[in-house]
Formats: sequence, C-alpha cells, structure tokens
Amino acid sequence: MGAAASAGLAAVPAAAAQQNAIFELRYYHMRNGSQTQRTADFLSKHFLPAAQRLGIGPMGFFSAVVAEGSPFILALTSYPSAAAFAGAAERLAADQDFQHGFDEYNSMTELSYIRMENSLLRAFDCMPSIAVAPAGTRPSRVFELRTYESNNVKAAQRKIRMFNEGEAAIFERLGMAPVFFGETLVGRNLPNLTYMLSFESMAARDKLWGAFGSDAAWQKLRAQPGYADAEIVSNISNAILRPLDFSPIR
Repeated sequence: MGAAASAGLAAVPAAAAQQNAIFELRYYHMRNGSQTQRTADFLSKHFLPAAQRLGIGPMGFFSAVVAEGSPFILALTSYPSAAAFAGAAERLAADQDFQHGFDEYNSMTELSYIRMENSLLRAFDCMPSIAVAPAGTRPSRVFELRTYESNNVKAAQRKIRMFNEGEAAIFERLGMAPVFFGETLVGRNLPNLTYMLSFESMAARDKLWGAFGSDAAWQKLRAQPGYADAEIVSNISNAILRPLDFSPIR
C-alpha cells in the first residue's frame, strides 16, 4: 500500500475501519464486441452465482455510456471487511463450478479482455455500505461514477468530512440516490475518493445536478472555511454507466 494510502488509514478510527464496507471496482478493458460478450457471460454465469453462494455482495455490473477508456465492463463488489476481500479468492478457488468457468474464460484460445484494473475503497461513515434499491419492475437507472482527486491526504480528508457532514445528505434529500461513497485505499492517482449516484434518466440527472448547484444548504456548506473546491479538489472525472441485464444493482 502506498504512503498516501497508509497516511489516510492512520487517520481513521479503528472502529470506523471495522464497520465500514470495502468495495472493489474492477474494470475489464475491451477492444471488441466478442470480448464484451465473453466477459459478460463469465460474470453472469460464473462469477455472480459463485459470489452469491459465498455471501459476497451487494454487486453491480455496468457498461460505459460516456466514459474515458471505454469500452469496458465495471464490476462493483462489496465486502464486509478487508479480511473478507482477502479471503474471497481462496474461497472462489475452492468452488468447482466457478473454477470450470474461470478456466474457460482465461483460456489462451481467445482474448477475453485487454487488461484488468482494480481499486479498493473503504465506505464513508455517512454511508457505511452500498445502498440497494428495492427490486421491482421499474426500468434500470442511469448511474454516474465520480472521482475527486486531491493534492494531498489532508485535503482529501477534508473533502471526505464534507460529505460526511452534509454533502451526501443533500444528495439524498434531492433524490440523487447515492449507491456508495468510498475513499480509495489502493488504486491510481491517490489520494482520491469515488462515489456513485443513480438517476431515473439523463434528463433527471441534469435537472437534479442543477438543483444541487443552487441548493441553499449546499451553498452554505461549500462556503465554510477549508471547503472551497480549489483547496480540497484538484481534479474531477466522471463516467455515465448503464447496468448490464444481469446486474443485481440496477
């Protein structure tokens, strides 16, 4: 683990670290349609059923609508602790049905993906686990994944505190339906945080972001000393995603 991540860990109370979920964001980067289908088949027919047998989750699987580095499939997987994440590979290796699909997916006869990339995140105190919408017959939502980078760990910690002290609650009040908020412990461009919101449609997304920007509580929060964007955020990136047909989070 990098020095920045270690410094961030040291600042978090042990109780919070134990109770907040660990998220893995795993990207399968593609070059063509057959790779996308092959990866979707592996995730839907082998990884998802095996993970559910082992009690892993909640989980979500997404494709890019508008995103840097697309095409890709993103697998979001939640674990109750870092130890649970560390033991997942061994538990999956002992699942014979999963191993059959794993061997086929990783055969050398056809490239299933170009590269994989993953990051590990720890959930914020304000939302210590993934929020899963009730199952129903409504259409799948539009998801937005946003990453905020900071110039140093102290600035990143202030931005996380800003979410915990009110920004996340404003999202919920306005109906922006947060899925998770997470501090990146292992990954690229540290220090940073990533969160996911969901919307009924792109039109609803645009309307709600407009409402957020003019919200009185948000204006008051961002005006507090130390919370100006220029002080705590150095870069923002986002991706618009759609859940795959088999994704439990949709």
